[in-house]
Amino acid sequence: MFNKILISNRGEIARRIIRTCKRLGIKTVAVFSEADKDSPFVSEADEAYLLGGPRVQESYLNAGKIIEIAKKSGADAVHPGYGFLSENAEFAQNCQTAGLVFIGPDSKVIQKMGDKVEARITMEKAGIPLVPGLSRSLRDIDDAASAAKEIGYPVMLKASAGGGGIGMQALHNEQELLKAYEGIQKRAQQFFGDGNLFIEKLIEKPRHIEIQVLADQYGNAVYLWERECSVQRRNQKVIEEAPSFFLKNETREKMGQAALAAVKSIGYFNAGTIEFLVDAHQNFYFLEMNTRLQVEHPVTEQITGLDLVEQQILVAGGHHLSFTQSEILHSGHAIEVRIYAEDPKTFYPAPGTITSLSVPEGEGIRHELAVTGNSAVSHFYDPMIAKMIVSAKTRDAAIEKLVSALDNYKVEGIKTNIPLLKEAVSHEAFKRGDTTTDFIAKNIQKMGV
Repeated sequence: MFNKILISNRGEIARRIIRTCKRLGIKTVAVFSEADKDSPFVSEADEAYLLGGPRVQESYLNAGKIIEIAKKSGADAVHPGYGFLSENAEFAQNCQTAGLVFIGPDSKVIQKMGDKVEARITMEKAGIPLVPGLSRSLRDIDDAASAAKEIGYPVMLKASAGGGGIGMQALHNEQELLKAYEGIQKRAQQFFGDGNLFIEKLIEKPRHIEIQVLADQYGNAVYLWERECSVQRRNQKVIEEAPSFFLKNETREKMGQAALAAVKSIGYFNAGTIEFLVDAHQNFYFLEMNTRLQVEHPVTEQITGLDLVEQQILVAGGHHLSFTQSEILHSGHAIEVRIYAEDPKTFYPAPGTITSLSVPEGEGIRHELAVTGNSAVSHFYDPMIAKMIVSAKTRDAAIEKLVSALDNYKVEGIKTNIPLLKEAVSHEAFKRGDTTTDFIAKNIQKMGV
């Protein structure tokens, strides 16, 4: 086991990792920007070091400084959380070169799966179903138009190095494609440093369902069931639940086996997620692989009883998985809502200072908080300030508990998306489980929340 772990992240995920490390008796090192100097995670770690200014390039993306602090502090390993450097292959390799264990997969695997085109090619070789499209980057706008015509509209134009819904857009005809191409390419270059794009058939009204996988360094791998992440706004997840209300057991088994085949084909180890789009007929198609912990990992923890951060640490430390596929049980239902500092009508970030925070408590209610009742929410970072996870024996009971909890969740001083979340989870379509990826656009935005 490690003696000390540096957490190269911030906010609620830093606090989440610190909590597991404390339980395991592992000391923690926090790194923080000037904007985060008063954040809860800084004081909760055993040690904390200033990285630099508030901008991510000066702080949480400053890989060299992070490694320098890790060595200075005597850390054995680095946990990247999610976002920032968590899927940066060069950072993972540099950690290893510096004698630090990167708590994640091998850098070569991160690189392979981080490029969406290369990931498609890899999954195709492994026999994983793919969305119809090109398994190469587009040469130019004319190539895009020609490919779209061949695939058939509607199509989805995507950044090859993208993620989180950034640098992707649904296009329904050639006029839309010609108008959007340059802008998507610029966004891809701006956010990912890579302007390459590729194109796929748009699966209309799909469900976004992902399989959580866990693998050790000795070829053992399991899947920890699935999460339904179909409730999204602007291609970004807002509400996630486990298990999926929609999947038949036969489909669930097939998707789990496909996820394991994907993992074993690339020699993957540590925690990861295989994301799929699933159509109305339960056909599923590989979307992407996240080579890290997911924001929504708590719903899997709630139904399986496993601590995924602990499992990550054990695998990184060279331990074998301590359970087999048949030993992984699941019970009950869990739903997570992401709480953002944003205008619920426009989805634009709404930074400011929280003057009061009151969260509901009770059996089956879990909180992952980045803030306190006197926290500044900076415009420099993602506006997610908290997650609330509820769990119960059944989905209906979980929804009832969630509706009540949201009614009692109070944040003052800033705008949040809580009104949108209330509207979403109270909607009859959500209660029926009729939540394809257009649920918010179709049912909530038009209601003028």
